[in-house]
Amino acid sequence: MEWALLIEQFLNGVQFGVLLFLLAAGLTLTFGIMDLVNLAHGSMYMLGAFFGATIFLWTGSFILALVLAVPIVAGIGIITEVTTLRTLYQRHHLDQVLATFGLILFFNELVQIVWPLEGLTVPVPEYLSSTVPLPFGIEYSLYRLMIIGTGILLAIGMWLLVTRTRLGMLIRAGASDREMVYALGTNIRLLFTLVFGLGTALSALAGVLMAPILGANSGMGEQIIIVAFVVIVIGGIGSIRGSFIAALITGLIDSLGRSFLDVILALFIPINAAEAAAPAISSMLIYIFMAGILFFKPTGLFGKQPN
Repeated sequence: MEWALLIEQFLNGVQFGVLLFLLAAGLTLTFGIMDLVNLAHGSMYMLGAFFGATIFLWTGSFILALVLAVPIVAGIGIITEVTTLRTLYQRHHLDQVLATFGLILFFNELVQIVWPLEGLTVPVPEYLSSTVPLPFGIEYSLYRLMIIGTGILLAIGMWLLVTRTRLGMLIRAGASDREMVYALGTNIRLLFTLVFGLGTALSALAGVLMAPILGANSGMGEQIIIVAFVVIVIGGIGSIRGSFIAALITGLIDSLGRSFLDVILALFIPINAAEAAAPAISSMLIYIFMAGILFFKPTGLFGKQPN
């Protein structure tokens, strides 16, 4: 039974980790290349959940929800970048934080106007609602396994895009020296818009995938964007590989900590104290881990040393 619980929570951690990666990958591209602190990135995740849930409830097709919701939200992200965020690239990070915080308030109010205040609840698609038999008698959700597989495939696709394509070359060059890339004739504005649109699409995809698990609720973006920032700091700003590895580690720490920390603490302190302390400590574990990483490697696991 203990092994079964461990494997199940391990898979839950991996599933949470790949969703964090979808958020963190776009965030690390935006922050690492455009030098933009975009707190409203989580709002795109929220919009993805709402648009995906709405289309799913209207049509009954989860695939159609994915196909339509992701580009719709990506388009909203591109419009936001062109009309608002483009003016912030040369501004101080504090200005970016204040402006994108204002966008969070705007999108939250917009969602409350358009959709019910209690949010939307959608079922897991019927063809993905079954379970898959695993060792130790575990029956694990097929939908969650689909999320894990999708996240891994997208991680591979992002790595190939960044390391094997011309666009990826420009992205890496822009992260290293944007002035030189501009001097060589690259349309930096267009590049930034494409990068922002890609990051928004990944965030929207995460929202669509999470809607059947958590539902769609106003403010859900703020609950996860802080963890996404922790992921890119641990992995190294601008590193897709670092974001993926850090997201998996963060997901595992969160899932396993919430499940087993009270058992571990009970080995050293009374069970009542362990059960009382475990929830608070488990919520701090990822930040403690981040602090430890930054102490030994200030640029993150795969971040580059500043010149």
